[in-house]
Amino acid sequence: MSNESDIKAFENGDVLVAATVLNNADDDHAGDGRIIQFDSELNLKGTLWTENTTHLVGGLKFDQDNNLWAFDSQNYSVVKVSPKGEQINQIDFGARSFSNACFSDSGDIFLGEHLVGDESNNKALEGPRKLRTVLPFMPDTKRYGDGNLYKFSSDGELKETYETLTHGGMPGFLGVTASSMGSDQSKVVYISELGNHIFQYDVIKNEQADDLITYEPESGDLVIAITHSTNGDFYSIKANFRAGFSLCKHDPSSGKISEQFELPGPGWASLCIAMDGKSAYMGNFFNGTMGRFNLTNGEMIASAETNVERSLAGIAQFIG
Repeated sequence: MSNESDIKAFENGDVLVAATVLNNADDDHAGDGRIIQFDSELNLKGTLWTENTTHLVGGLKFDQDNNLWAFDSQNYSVVKVSPKGEQINQIDFGARSFSNACFSDSGDIFLGEHLVGDESNNKALEGPRKLRTVLPFMPDTKRYGDGNLYKFSSDGELKETYETLTHGGMPGFLGVTASSMGSDQSKVVYISELGNHIFQYDVIKNEQADDLITYEPESGDLVIAITHSTNGDFYSIKANFRAGFSLCKHDPSSGKISEQFELPGPGWASLCIAMDGKSAYMGNFFNGTMGRFNLTNGEMIASAETNVERSLAGIAQFIG
């Protein structure tokens, strides 16, 4: 029996969560693409089973027209869902591992390339954390990707390539894995997941800007998620496998941490600041839990289960 979507038209405050059902025994990143719809209190409303995806779906974000975007970086698929809950005109942006987007007021689309390098920098081909999936090479190459940022027009025409610095993260091959744009839209803030930098690229001057923040390698601090709130505040999830995971509020200019809350256990890797500015939605990649957290005291005030481990890879809230 095939999966049947029962997603509803988006309503103000709805929370959309990417949680692919990983049901391919030969590939632990592959399965049926799924976007779950909750209300703002994390009550289940419906499910969209994505078309034209084969692996982990993530990177959820709404554009200026209230369309929801999502990505399958391993089969080069960009998903677009209308406010009616219907998957619509999928644009072919080319055979690159795009996994995240920013949208400018002028209609430009900035796409981040998830993968960088080749087998020489893949630290997960062997060893105790061996990757149980095959990363694709770009057509006619032996490279996973270039880890760049790309500017496209709204109809998919490539306008600019920004040769961004990347870190590689713990496995070595992670490029631009998450991105966010501040209100002045002059810079794209981005990370290589599980690296120690929050990078910035000036898209007006077309040059690498100073890091927003760089953690000392000996600290063990790594960045796993970033986002701006609707009022311009900037947040990140900091991972430290000795000290634990925490939600950090940063000064958006200096990067200095002004507030920090410890999170309940490891694995929190998806982040969306709620439209009310008083709470945050976070997803736990390890166990599939969705949580709503109070930004005043860090307490979890609502939760839901996606019932899939190592799958939850994106959260976005609809503001109608």
